[in-house]
Amino acid sequence: MNAMNNLRISQPTLEKLKNKHRISRREVEQCFENRCGQFLLDTREQHRSDPPTLWFVAPTSQGRLLKIVFIYRDGCVHLRSAYEAEQLAQDIYNRKAR
Repeated sequence: MNAMNNLRISQPTLEKLKNKHRISRREVEQCFENRCGQFLLDTREQHRSDPPTLWFVAPTSQGRLLKIVFIYRDGCVHLRSAYEAEQLAQDIYNRKAR
């Protein structure tokens, strides 16, 4: 999956990334490029969607660990959110996806 060509980020999500989480589009792209492991399915009831919500944890080129949350639809990655990965997310990802 080439996320850089197929990455879709809505304007409201882009603004939230910038203003709330201080994350740029390029950092999200870097996480896709630097990912080691599988995508995990978010099975929590409040996050279920069709198509399913997927996520992973990966570093930016500067070593900042982010949790990337997205759906894959019509050949495109639609970003739902991205933020600093808390320890629990890191632990789950390391245990289940690597």
